Amino acid sequence: MAMEMFKSFLSQIFVLVLSLQVLPSLCYTSFVFGDSLVDAGNNDYLFTLSKADSPPYGIDFKPSGGQPTGRFTNGRTISDILDEALGAKSFPPPYLAPTTNAEAFLRGINYASGSSGILDKTGSLFIGRIPLREQVDYFEQSRSHMVNMTGEKATMEMLKKAMFSITTGSNDVLNYIQPLIPFSGVDKISSEMLQDFMVSNLTIQLKRLHKLGARKFIIVGVGPLGCIPIVRALNVLPSGQCAVEVNEFVQGYNKKLNRELDHLNQEMEPETIFIYANSYDIVMGIIQNYHEYGFVNAEDPCCGGNFPLFICIKGLNTNISSVLCDDRSKYVFWDAYHPTEAANIIMARKLLNGDESISYPINIVKLYNYKP
Repeated sequence: MAMEMFKSFLSQIFVLVLSLQVLPSLCYTSFVFGDSLVDAGNNDYLFTLSKADSPPYGIDFKPSGGQPTGRFTNGRTISDILDEALGAKSFPPPYLAPTTNAEAFLRGINYASGSSGILDKTGSLFIGRIPLREQVDYFEQSRSHMVNMTGEKATMEMLKKAMFSITTGSNDVLNYIQPLIPFSGVDKISSEMLQDFMVSNLTIQLKRLHKLGARKFIIVGVGPLGCIPIVRALNVLPSGQCAVEVNEFVQGYNKKLNRELDHLNQEMEPETIFIYANSYDIVMGIIQNYHEYGFVNAEDPCCGGNFPLFICIKGLNTNISSVLCDDRSKYVFWDAYHPTEAANIIMARKLLNGDESISYPINIVKLYNYKP
């Protein structure tokens, strides 16, 4: 009898210790999906031409001491900054990292992959990448491990409070508009068809995530790609000009995406909310008024020099290292495709507390605190 009481006591102590380890992690949980704008290092573990695993990438990322982590910028991504602002104690680790185990699910996991898109074929020129559909497949596998650990009910309780951010679509557009990366050879579809195809395929994955337990969604629209350094260079545009047709395509897609998210909200509220994050207007506002935000350059990449090079590397020999700007905080763009941490900070701040023109139907802080 005494032995049974002792075993029962030990069992209670074990449960108490386990709860003390788990509960702090449940304060904030974030699952990140998307492309290189939010990739935290998944591509480091792929055979791919799309990598950010060498200096000077990560030069301002404090947790790594300035060493590259696979993030395609000089510091934190926008999802890193949002997570920190909402109380995350650490950043969601990349799913493919060997150190990412099943318990990481409790605080969140990053499934994003550079050069990936909504469509499976997007980014094929770069060989390895994880399309959005496969990212959701990986999440489903992670969820299964979590159910095995804590049960279906506990997993669902945790997921309904977690934040799900999806930042994708840019590469689908870039693959379509860049002549060196044909979308479908001679059978290139119309821009309207591609927009519809992107929205419908993204919607399929959003509904999959919802079925798996996601309830709080942040869907980031595509930014003004006609203004990024690589597109401006390919179109040989003079200073101060962006590729109008590219931006019109993006705006058309964003409008259709916003409309679809509105339909999903009408269908699934109040238990589920889909936020549309208007990155287009935020970034365009920064580019058009860059001096007001403390920038000195909103056209050229800080790292990589001018077209046709646009290669951001740090070689062993300084003679072959790429050009790096003097002050990274003064540039909107880090390389030919991606914003600097300084620009990411501004975007994150606006999304956290912005009005309906920036984040619809509610901002991210309100989404985090939302209880149906």
